[in-house]
Amino acid sequence: MGTSNKKRAGIIGGAGYTGGETIRLLLNHPDVELAFVHSRSNVGNPLYAVHSDLLGETDLQFTGEVLEDVDVIFLCLGHGESVKFLENNDIPAAVRIIDLSQDFRLGESVKGRTFVYGLPEWHRDDIKKASNIANPGCFATGIQLGLLPLAKAGLLNEVHTTGITGSTGAGQSLQSTSHFTWRANNISTYKVLTHQHLKEIRRTLQALQPAYSGALNFVPVRGDFPRGIWVTSYLDCALSLEEAYDLYTKYYEGHPFTHVSLKQIDLKQVVNTNKCIIQLEKVDGKLVIHTIEDNLIKGASGQAVQNMNLILGLEETAGLKLKSIVF
Repeated sequence: MGTSNKKRAGIIGGAGYTGGETIRLLLNHPDVELAFVHSRSNVGNPLYAVHSDLLGETDLQFTGEVLEDVDVIFLCLGHGESVKFLENNDIPAAVRIIDLSQDFRLGESVKGRTFVYGLPEWHRDDIKKASNIANPGCFATGIQLGLLPLAKAGLLNEVHTTGITGSTGAGQSLQSTSHFTWRANNISTYKVLTHQHLKEIRRTLQALQPAYSGALNFVPVRGDFPRGIWVTSYLDCALSLEEAYDLYTKYYEGHPFTHVSLKQIDLKQVVNTNKCIIQLEKVDGKLVIHTIEDNLIKGASGQAVQNMNLILGLEETAGLKLKSIVF
């Protein structure tokens, strides 16, 4: 039986990395009860049969049923699967949907449901009024958070970006590039200058700086570590380092998870947290922006819970006061 004053949440696609991370966050959320976790391939199995770290945390089992007496449903499905799920299931209009795939990030809708792009540092007030959220991509989150203050100030021009991501960014299904024997002691690029997140990034940046038409050159890199994203962007910029730092700190003032550092940053500061940390450098007329995040938390499930908090009227940081592993 549910606790009456708690919001109820369900998860569709609970067996993958983002599903597991969303489970972990919701089990420890002070204001939310995890009502069900759906998985077509694990019906009847306890959650800890798939997510072994949950042994002792919960006795909840995967279900093949979709419960409708919930306040919000998280879609932790593969790309293309979320739209199919909503087409094939009549979810009551009052149930909020937070989709972690890329199916609705460019303004798509399904059966009358329209989606707001869920980047709180861009338009938190619109998210608070939304019924359905398209959660941003992991690389898109890191790149956009590094560029939003410049876009709002109309200072964007051609951007060069390199980003390195952990192996969990490839999803839980085994593939050649996520084998330990291939990934360990190895680096490789993929989708050079063609990554799917570029469309949603440009859409956001042009909403803030409509005249922006410069190239966004992005080289994604597979890293030899499980989780985290490091993004470095640079562009021509007339601002001094002090002016840029002032611009960024003012933009992110009041946003609880994005912080600007004067010191050198390192990835372990953000792994296992919902934080994004930004470091700025100025070199020979170019502004260099380093951005770090956990791809599964701020880049996926944590940001989804942050969006849930906003649309349900909860404290934005509820359930997300997490500590990095550091070492």
